[in-house]
Amino acid sequence: MANIRELDPSASPLDHFGSELRHWREAAGLSQPQLGAKLFCTGSLVGQIETAHKVPTRDFAERVDSVLGAGGAFGRLAGLVLRSQLPSWFQQYAGLEAKAAYISTYQAQVVYGLLQTEAYAKAVMEAPNPPNLDELVAARMERQRILDRGEPPQVWVVLDEAVLCRPLGGRDVMWNQLAHLLSFRDQRHVSVQVLPFSVGQHTALTGSFNLLRFDEDPDVLYTEGFVQGHATANPKAFKEGSFLYARLQAAALSVEDSAAMISRVMEERYGEHLEADDDSGVA
Repeated sequence: MANIRELDPSASPLDHFGSELRHWREAAGLSQPQLGAKLFCTGSLVGQIETAHKVPTRDFAERVDSVLGAGGAFGRLAGLVLRSQLPSWFQQYAGLEAKAAYISTYQAQVVYGLLQTEAYAKAVMEAPNPPNLDELVAARMERQRILDRGEPPQVWVVLDEAVLCRPLGGRDVMWNQLAHLLSFRDQRHVSVQVLPFSVGQHTALTGSFNLLRFDEDPDVLYTEGFVQGHATANPKAFKEGSFLYARLQAAALSVEDSAAMISRVMEERYGEHLEADDDSGVA
């Protein structure tokens, strides 16, 4: 029997999505199995999403839009649902990131979230063994949609060389991740620099941070902590962060030389010539 649990659409984005899905399905005169057949999934999955027991993927939402003629309503809701899966303290930053005109980031440990492949993102987030790993990965992929919009933000990324050498997820995952970084070489709105080990002492030894600039709103400095991050619109703090970032950019390799280093690391540490059973990522 179909699950007819009543939902409060105002309880959460997930409840709202489920309530709307049930409304549109019933208006179309379809049972859960009938809609599932049209969506190439099971009726059980439809029921789980309608009762807020399962988080819909963007692909599911877009297929619902097409099958039920919802005009993109479910695609728009999917963004809210997936963002709600992020840790509560990070949701504020994700909202700011989505509105920023310019994003500058220094990453000391991992590739910046907007430039991560799905497999790499999973490797980054599975270490603490979260119960909702798949939803967290889907939410991170959703964040990246801002790079595909008509007027994407200008993104400047400085990666510590350690990011390239840390073998998260194994050799294949790292190869594909570094190849993904190289794919941005021809995109004017994304630039990647590498801060090599040879620089030694530099201005961001305290850790990763991001600078968000907006066309109209106050600029924001975001710093990462052990438990959670912190965002501030304090002009003095942002000015100091901008000064430190300029020093990092000056010390880092050029965009062209950075691409050459990424290519070299791909071959030397994760290349196909390595033994097939060597998942250490170390040549």
